[in-house]
Amino acid sequence: MNLVFVGPPGAGKGTQAEAILKAFPIPQISTGDIIRATISGDGALADECRRYTEKGLLVPDDLVNRMVDRRLQADDCRPGFLLDGYPRTVNQAEALEAMLERRGRALDHVLLLDIVDDLLVERITGRRSDPETGKIYHLKFDPPPAEVVNRLVQREDDTEQVLRRRLTEYHEKTAPLLPFYQERGLLRRIDGTQSMAQVRKQILQVLGG
Repeated sequence: MNLVFVGPPGAGKGTQAEAILKAFPIPQISTGDIIRATISGDGALADECRRYTEKGLLVPDDLVNRMVDRRLQADDCRPGFLLDGYPRTVNQAEALEAMLERRGRALDHVLLLDIVDDLLVERITGRRSDPETGKIYHLKFDPPPAEVVNRLVQREDDTEQVLRRRLTEYHEKTAPLLPFYQERGLLRRIDGTQSMAQVRKQILQVLGG
């Protein structure tokens, strides 16, 4: 089963990806993992990638596409794959479509974890972590006990300013993927406002697991 998982930052894709991997024997593949694996290796592709990352520059689409293409040829991808974080743009989606076609493969589903921005902001900005135990609380949905409140911290990535910036980038660059895959009959909208268990159930129903 060949899958792409899309959705705004903080929607819970990581949690739901774990459930998918338990139900289907396929690897989860993220752009970050691919880049890190490439950099740690040898060869022309690794050297080319390091020229960008060592300068703090974004790796260009053409190079990312080539790394993804190589990763999808690995033996563990024969039963399928779950792409998370790729494609991020229509150009990358077109490249993925072409690389799969060359090998007689195609996507089965594009899962969209659908949730409105304001609810995401409420979910993410309310998170607090306990530096002593590592436990994550939510000020509204999973309140911490009074005795630990004063030592809780908020991650920098969980502030509204950071999240709004990431959401803007998502809507500008990634949201155009939705009509692209809708036209191909691949888009499966998952209601991300449900509980984690309900979201997981809906995903597995779509996938037949």
